[in-house]
Formats: sequence, structure tokens, C-alpha cells
Amino acid sequence: MNKISLSLALIALILSISSFFYFKSDSELVYVDINKLMDGYKRTSIEKSKFEEKAKLMQSNVDSLVADWQNELKIYEKERLSLSKKEQELKEELLGNKQERINNYQKAIQGKIKEEDQKGSQTILNDINDYVKEYGEKHKYRIIFGASGSGNIMFANEKSDLTEEILDGLNKEFLGK
Repeated sequence: MNKISLSLALIALILSISSFFYFKSDSELVYVDINKLMDGYKRTSIEKSKFEEKAKLMQSNVDSLVADWQNELKIYEKERLSLSKKEQELKEELLGNKQERINNYQKAIQGKIKEEDQKGSQTILNDINDYVKEYGEKHKYRIIFGASGSGNIMFANEKSDLTEEILDGLNKEFLGK
């Protein structure tokens, strides 16, 4: 009888230890949907609006320079026949130089717009990453995976999806600032 009790106690101990590790590892491996976090994070829409306003202003500067150049070109086309050959060459050279400067400026503005967009996106990603790290440490997760729809997580149980919980906390933290 004593051997049976000891065997049952040993089996119960092994089952409880193995179930502890089985259930513990299941709860430590969770994920968040990065795209949903980016879209649902309140700061994203604010930063996007700021960026669009800034990009629109930069582009309008380029557009006005192009419009001025086009007006000068139209005026030149009207006056061309009344100008001497030397005056025509000089005016064409000036218009060509101005067009080149506008093109260079336009490329610089496009680079600046791209840089501003990347900077805004990186700020948002940094917020999300910092919050997820704090959240993971607070709730003692070993790993929080980031799913982006590009195949890095092919399947996960919905119970492992922390996206909504993270998004709620992230927005509360942002709005509380």
C-alpha cells in the first residue's frame, strides 16, 4: 500500500511539474499585430496629419517655383521673335539654369519629405516598442512576437494575441501625457 501511495504521489508530482511548464510556456509566448497597433495608435493619426501638412507646404513651395518658371517661359516665347540671337541665347541659358535649380530643389524637397515620413514612423515605432517592452516585463512574458502579416507568424491561438490590450494601454499612456 505504501508503494502505491508513493508511486501515485510521484506520478502526481511529475504531472503537476510538467503541466506547470506546459501551461507556463503557453502563456509566455504571445504576439501583437504591428499593423493594427500602428493604425490604432492615436499618435499615428496626429503625426500623419502633421506630416501631411508639412509635406503639402513643402510641395506648394516647389509648385509655385515651377509656376513662376512656366510663366517666364511663356513670356519668353511671346518675346522671342523680338529679341536678338544673342538675347535669345542668354534668356534660354537663364531659363535652363533656373529649371535645373528648380529640379535640384524639388529632389531635395522630396528627400526631405521622405526623411520626415521615416522620422515620424520611427517615433511611433519607438513608442510602441518601448510600451511593449514595459508591458512584457510587467506581465513577465518571455517573448512577445510582432506579427506584420508578412509571414513571420503563420499561426497563433487567438488567446496569444495581445494586440487590443497593448493598443488600449498604449493609447491611454499617450493620451495621459
